[in-house]
Amino acid sequence: LNNFFFNLFHKRVDGLIASLSFDTTNLDHFQPFEDRGIPVIFFDRVEEQGDSTKVIIDNYSSGYQATKHLIEQGCRRIVMVTANLKRNVYAQRHKGYIDALRDAQIPLDKELVLIKDLSEQCGVEAALQIMKMDPRPDGAFITNDFSAAVCMQTLKEHGLRIPEDIAVVGFNNDAIGKLVEPQLTTIDYPGMAMGEIAARNLVNHLQGVSNIKSTNTIIVHSELIVRKSSLKSGSK
Repeated sequence: LNNFFFNLFHKRVDGLIASLSFDTTNLDHFQPFEDRGIPVIFFDRVEEQGDSTKVIIDNYSSGYQATKHLIEQGCRRIVMVTANLKRNVYAQRHKGYIDALRDAQIPLDKELVLIKDLSEQCGVEAALQIMKMDPRPDGAFITNDFSAAVCMQTLKEHGLRIPEDIAVVGFNNDAIGKLVEPQLTTIDYPGMAMGEIAARNLVNHLQGVSNIKSTNTIIVHSELIVRKSSLKSGSK
């Protein structure tokens, strides 16, 4: 990683657009760019405490909406499958989940929060853990559509009905959500819009049209897309 940034630095790039990895804890490799006055814009997975320009969605609101929707469908024991809570996107979605439960006067059960890597295997593992829980969850908020699809398929293979036995909400609005049966309720993640906004702001800064330092955080709209995987009541 350090060699990669070293090469970028010495090739004299004009600016950087970056998203942090799941487990990044140290941002020192960005400091040479800051010292040289090379602008850096972060998107999606960002360091919230820094003063760099960030392009994000409202992950807290998204987590709250997803959980509230499951509650409105009658779910009271909602499992959350997510990734490393040190990363802003997952920490904020988790906070939204907690607050939606609290507002519905549903006690938080930490055993229902499964921290995974959101891979294909994660979906299988989450489903097997859900199957072993007693009482079994009646709702699942899985913060990645691919993992959610794999989890749904595994649950179905073990005889559970979706959404009758367990309602499922994913995250990202990936194409796989329309291919699974039932189709997956999800949070729309406007990745293309985020990339365009980050690029436009960087180019405008480099051309002197605007200064990215004047805008610390840009929040891009996201929304809940309701499909059959979560509709215990049978209608939107």
